[in-house]
Amino acid sequence: MRDRAEFTIREEEVGTTVVVDGPLLVATIADLDTDLRELSGSYQAIDISQAAPIDTVGAWIIYRFSRDHSATITGASEQAQVLLRAVEESATTYAVAPPQEDLLTRVPAHVGKVVFDLLAGTRRNLGFLGALLVAAGGIIRHPSRFRLRALVRQMELVGVTSLPIIGLMRFLVGIVIAQQGAIQLREFGAEIYTINLTGRISLRELGILMTAIMVAGRSGSAFAAQIGTMKLTEEIDAMRTIGVSPVEALVIPRVLAAMLMMPLLGFYAAVMAIIGGAVISQFQLGIPILTFLSRIQEVVPLHDLYVGVAKAPVFGLIVAISGCYQGMQVKGNAEEVGLRTTRAVVQAIFLVIVLDAFFAVFFTEIGWG
Repeated sequence: MRDRAEFTIREEEVGTTVVVDGPLLVATIADLDTDLRELSGSYQAIDISQAAPIDTVGAWIIYRFSRDHSATITGASEQAQVLLRAVEESATTYAVAPPQEDLLTRVPAHVGKVVFDLLAGTRRNLGFLGALLVAAGGIIRHPSRFRLRALVRQMELVGVTSLPIIGLMRFLVGIVIAQQGAIQLREFGAEIYTINLTGRISLRELGILMTAIMVAGRSGSAFAAQIGTMKLTEEIDAMRTIGVSPVEALVIPRVLAAMLMMPLLGFYAAVMAIIGGAVISQFQLGIPILTFLSRIQEVVPLHDLYVGVAKAPVFGLIVAISGCYQGMQVKGNAEEVGLRTTRAVVQAIFLVIVLDAFFAVFFTEIGWG
């Protein structure tokens, strides 16, 4: 069998005929397709009596040429006639690519869509928060409905099992802060203030902030994936059917666990950072570890600890609500679980950083700067 299809032009008394010769298959028709597209004008007929075998792609190429040039198809075998009828019935006048509006129209339209999506997302988030408050009110009125075991289990998952990774991360970050701070302060002969730098930044800001980011990536994503999978497998619908509130059973234990464990994790992370700073100061600055730790008590004001502890439950609430809300929004297919999980982490981290900035301004204004 030949490896390509070709055509010739045959002049007849009744008009011009295009004669196609060779296999009309998807693997052999590329050059023929290009050549036929370059032809212009009208033709009396296109003869495919010498073209065999033929598949759907070949039939479409012949039909398109016949339609565009008002040519009659002649010499078609029985198989070719079947394929030509099929492609003719499926032919459409729609453009391959949809018409695209001009830039001045597309950009405002896209911006408007983003704004409306943001407003709709805000409304859904407020609705979810309202459902959470209603469920909390129901538990307050009927304490027997509170799932203590679920709360303890989530506290273990959010807090206890995350201690190693949070401790290691903050220990190393403490080393980096003390080491880089000492290098910069040495230029002014103020290496001793490395203790102030490490202690205040760990207790006040980075301890709780980086802990919240870690919990968002670890537990917030887990909340979204767990609840999203239950939504896909219709377990949540089954809970509603038997009269169990999914918000009471799934969301409230996770939210409470994050809010209760975040202050403890934040304080633990700050302590590990201070220990890391003390270790590197022992070797780089010659400051004994015990001296470093005792000095921390003198130079770090107590309200820095209060600031970190005050922010922790709010960050925990944001992380848990973002994860549970995105999990509840899963629908359609398993790909949605991954998309919602990613969105939960991004949303939680973004909101935590924004709120941390507001907290920084607020505490500075009240004299706890």
